[in-house]
Amino acid sequence: MSTPDNRPLAIVTGASAGIGRVFCERLASRAHDLLVVARDGNRLEALKRELEERYQIQVEVFPADLTIDTDVSLLVARITQSPQLALLVNNAGFGTRGPLINTSPARQEAMLRLHTVAPMRLCMAALPVLLNNSHGAIINVSSVASFLFSAYNVNYCATKAYLTSFSEGLAAELAGTGVRVQALCPGFTRSEFHQRMEVDTGDIPQWMWMSPEAVVDASLASLDRGRAVLCVPGLRYKLLVMLLRVTPHWIIARVTRRHAEAM
Repeated sequence: MSTPDNRPLAIVTGASAGIGRVFCERLASRAHDLLVVARDGNRLEALKRELEERYQIQVEVFPADLTIDTDVSLLVARITQSPQLALLVNNAGFGTRGPLINTSPARQEAMLRLHTVAPMRLCMAALPVLLNNSHGAIINVSSVASFLFSAYNVNYCATKAYLTSFSEGLAAELAGTGVRVQALCPGFTRSEFHQRMEVDTGDIPQWMWMSPEAVVDASLASLDRGRAVLCVPGLRYKLLVMLLRVTPHWIIARVTRRHAEAM
């Protein structure tokens, strides 16, 4: 039986709901201790009680808003003091909707910090520990949106494109070290994400939706098999990404604008 001294540690941001919460459940079932990060401390405490009781592992609650540099710095310091670190899941994120000219500059800047600066800083903090152990992984939760651009959603696509490209470059940099990097690129996933954006999802066909469980299971299965850095869950989205790579940009612009205007 594993003990607190030899159990691997997984750090999950955006851990209180959706994909992040499922990552916590799956990793706890694999006998990982957890450091769970999100803004809502009460939800994290409830998650801690549930996972510790069910899986007999240890969960540390770390309330933080990763759009704030001070909170990121505190988490960076905590990561550097985690010799058992085996997996970092950069999952925290949010979306906005609307013409850039009408959106809050502060909100857009917060998205850029959360999707680009925070994951980069957390990766930099985790790498010395992972490389010292010659083992471990980083999962950066990006999106199928990283393969396109979209009117009324310009910064979400742009920041996710950064996260995918960053992950691919970092994976190449770490080749042969024993440390793996994955860019997880899901499509439409049932979670609180779209409700927080106040988006009507009724026009999105049912076949396009995936459960967070299916997304996380695909991610961990790909990581277990040592597959390529990109993980696109679901055959439908694998085919869509292949199509996006060869579709002329003017078609993407027209389709995404019409879709955004209809929502």
